[in-house]
Amino acid sequence: METCLVCKGGTYPALLVYQVLADMACNRITAGITRAFLGDRPIRALLDPYNPTGSTAHVRFNTSKPDRWETSSERCHVNWVMLDSDWEAEFCRVAESHPQVRAYVKNHGLGLEVPYRYGSETRQYRPDFIVLVDDGHGLRPDGTPDLLHLVVEIKGLRREDAKEKKSTMDTYWVPGVNQLGTYGRWAFAEFTDVYQIQSDFKAKVEGEFHKMIASVADASNSIPMETVS
Repeated sequence: METCLVCKGGTYPALLVYQVLADMACNRITAGITRAFLGDRPIRALLDPYNPTGSTAHVRFNTSKPDRWETSSERCHVNWVMLDSDWEAEFCRVAESHPQVRAYVKNHGLGLEVPYRYGSETRQYRPDFIVLVDDGHGLRPDGTPDLLHLVVEIKGLRREDAKEKKSTMDTYWVPGVNQLGTYGRWAFAEFTDVYQIQSDFKAKVEGEFHKMIASVADASNSIPMETVS
């Protein structure tokens, strides 16, 4: 605190006496260090030993919620999406009309939960959607399409806990699952403006595609010239 603490916006060192604020600061410092070393010290995912995977085949529940979206059977294995907002209905419309989306599902009754820390408290984060995107990666060695699993959060008001959720997904969960390798490729996207959701979704897909092209280009550039015929 004597050498590295910089206070801005009317804050002062005594605020760190509050344990929650101190823990939040420590968590963000830890996340920053982890992100800096992802290439050298990859995150390892630890699966639930009793329930390591989930499937839409097991999604079945009763609900009294009147707001719902009837899905297209060509895009979703579950026949209804329970809507928490009009934003989610707009997302369903965009997902079903997007040419690169092969399937999507609302994370309702599916069981996907991500542990994260908010200050001193351990919580469970339930992302809103999972989308299978054909981003041009071709086929896997077994002949099945190599699709991108895009975890999507639809967010209106973005509070402090939303920042911690995104940090956890970007810093720990997505790198950990990708390093594991047995569940395909994963990415995370957060949409915060319903009026720009269609363009944001397209930009995210295009961004993943461009990263793939850049990676292939870098790999080809590293090949010694004398080995190229």
